[in-house]
Amino acid sequence: MASTAETMEYILERLQALPGVYSRKMFGEYAFYYMDKVIAMLCDDQLFVKPTIAGKAYLGNPEYAPPYSGAKDYFLIPEDMWDDSISLCELFRISEPEIKKPARKKPKST
Repeated sequence: MASTAETMEYILERLQALPGVYSRKMFGEYAFYYMDKVIAMLCDDQLFVKPTIAGKAYLGNPEYAPPYSGAKDYFLIPEDMWDDSISLCELFRISEPEIKKPARKKPKST
């Protein structure tokens, strides 16, 4: 089951306080970017945030789950936290420094 655009837009609205947050559709699901880094995934209308030391300390005892089959575990963010814009923005903000930017793919030579 793919995530809905409505759910993605709802979460994105809660993240408006962070400059440069955006979302991209990927394989029927959505990735959330902050500072051009993938911070979270929306899969099956569930929000998953990449695990970081700062994020774990902030969340306390987070639930872990893979966003899709074969993926590493992420923090599974409960829906009641989606409404708390301040907490959601803070989780993205403190997680960002620990997340690497994706490597640029080199073009194939012919």
